[in-house]
Amino acid sequence: MTKFIWPYPEEPQSGFWGNTTAIIDWCEENYVVSHYIAEWSNTLTNFMFILVASYFTYGSIRNKLEKRFIIIGFFFALVGFGSWLFHMTLKFRFQLLDELPMVYATSTPAWSLFCELDWNTLRATHKPASKRKEWFFGILVVSFTTGLTWFYLAFEAPIIFQVLYGFLTCLVVAISSSFAYFLVPRNKLVKRNLYTTMGLGIVIFLFGFISWQLDIHMCSFWRHLRRTYLLLPLGTLVELHGWWHILTGMGVYTYIVFLQYLRVLNLGTDDQYLFIWRWALIPELISKDLAINTKYSLEFWGPYESEERHLVEASATESQEPQAE
Repeated sequence: MTKFIWPYPEEPQSGFWGNTTAIIDWCEENYVVSHYIAEWSNTLTNFMFILVASYFTYGSIRNKLEKRFIIIGFFFALVGFGSWLFHMTLKFRFQLLDELPMVYATSTPAWSLFCELDWNTLRATHKPASKRKEWFFGILVVSFTTGLTWFYLAFEAPIIFQVLYGFLTCLVVAISSSFAYFLVPRNKLVKRNLYTTMGLGIVIFLFGFISWQLDIHMCSFWRHLRRTYLLLPLGTLVELHGWWHILTGMGVYTYIVFLQYLRVLNLGTDDQYLFIWRWALIPELISKDLAINTKYSLEFWGPYESEERHLVEASATESQEPQAE
C-alpha cells in the first residue's frame, strides 16, 4: 500500500549539485525531498514569479503599453528564473542571478517615477519627461545599480544589499503613493481602483515579508514542526520562504499594474484603456481596442459585467473612426 505521509530523511551533506557555495542558506533542509533539487519548496514556488511576470509582459505588449513596462516584466521574470536556479543548486553564481535582478527590476519603475516627478512641487508633472531629464535620471539609476553590483561582488555582504534594495523599493512606493494621493481623477471609481490596487499590492507583499522573517527567526520551530508532526509531503506547506515567493510574486504583479494605471492617468491617456478585475480578483489594464474573453468586474470583488458590454464599446469606438475613402 502506498504511503501518503512519510518521515523526513536525515539531511544529506550534499546532493546532485555538490557542496553549497552560496553565502545564504535558508531554513528549508537541503536535498531531503529530491537528490536533484537542494531546496524543493523554495525552488518550485518560483513558478509564481515566472507565471505572473510572463503574463504581465505579454499584457504590456498586447495592450501596446510603454517599453518601460516590458523591461520591468523581463527583469521580474529573470528574478524568478534566477531564484529557481539559486534554490535548486545553492551556488553563489545563481544567488547573484536571483538577487541582482531584483534591483534592476525595481530600478526601472524608480527611473520612470523620477522622470515624472516635479521636483519643485513633489507631484507628478502630468506630461512626458524631456529627453534630457530621462537621460539624467537614467545615468543616475544605472550608476546606482552598477555601484551596488560591484559592491556586492567585491564584499559579498548581503545585508548591505538588502538594505539598499529595501530603500529603493520604499522610494518607489513613497513617490507613487504621493502621485496617487494628489491625482484628481475623473470619477470615484478610478480613485477607488487606484487605491485598492496600490493597497492590495503592498499588503500582499508585506504578508510575504512577514513569512520570510518568520522563516529566518523561527527556523528551529518550523523544522521541529515538520519533522515531528507534519512529515512529508505536508511539511513542505510550511516552508515559509516559499510562501515569500508566492506572495511576493502576487504582490509585485498587483503593484506594477497599479504603476501602469497611474502612468496612463498622469499622462491623460486613460481614455484608451479599461481597468478591470479578471474574475473580480486580478487587476489588469486593457486596451479598449481588444475584447475581454473572461469574466471581469470594474472594481475589486465587484459584480461581473455583461459579456457583451466591452464588445459593444469596442464596436462603437471603431464606428466613430473616420472611414478611408
